[in-house]
Amino acid sequence: MGNDADNLRMFHTATHPCGYWHDREARDLVLDPRDPRLPEFYPLALQWGFRRSGDIVYRPSCAGCRACVPVRIPVAEFVPNRSQRRCLSRNGDLQTHIVAPTCTDEYLALYRRYLGARHSGGGMDDHGTHEFEQFLIGSWNQGRFLELRETGSHRLLAVAVTDLLPDALSAVYTFYDPEQSARGLGTLGVLKQLEWARRDHYAHLYLGYWIEGHPKMHYKHRFQPLEAFNGRGWQALLPG
Repeated sequence: MGNDADNLRMFHTATHPCGYWHDREARDLVLDPRDPRLPEFYPLALQWGFRRSGDIVYRPSCAGCRACVPVRIPVAEFVPNRSQRRCLSRNGDLQTHIVAPTCTDEYLALYRRYLGARHSGGGMDDHGTHEFEQFLIGSWNQGRFLELRETGSHRLLAVAVTDLLPDALSAVYTFYDPEQSARGLGTLGVLKQLEWARRDHYAHLYLGYWIEGHPKMHYKHRFQPLEAFNGRGWQALLPG
């Protein structure tokens, strides 16, 4: 990760069940979470294919599997396609608010409803305030919550957890009302993050990991142009 980070320790986790393929085991490479310089190195770590979850900065490092591909969107070059334009039009009744990250009863209720509908039995069913803060906020990141609310009623429909870096935004996690799935709120969250990034002159929006052939990850490939990290640098990931 460069000379300044030569003495930053990294650890391999023990193997654990893969969160994407039920018949595989996973392992991560983790930057030392006790190192006080971690916030300083985090932007560089993103450029090298790492990701943040709470205070943990990690990268998949699985034996015999390279399915998780880090991807990012070059903001200035992005133009929404027809489907994405329809998504924006379909949600013209929503307002966007960018707020400081915190755990409120409103956020927690929406988060728990989302987990119950999308990740039931995945080990996150009993998440409460502590788990919310630990997973989505952490103690050192400079993040924001991008809210999507109904105009008029002000009802909260989605939250896109977003990290702010010197020259990029990183889409950490999005949770939304599972009863509003027809709106395409996951896609809308990325489109609104891209609008934010363009307005504030960020170069990239990091989307985490794309997995070819995985139904929950395929949507990321629809954002073009898309760049993928190949272990040495970033290159175009063409539509397939």
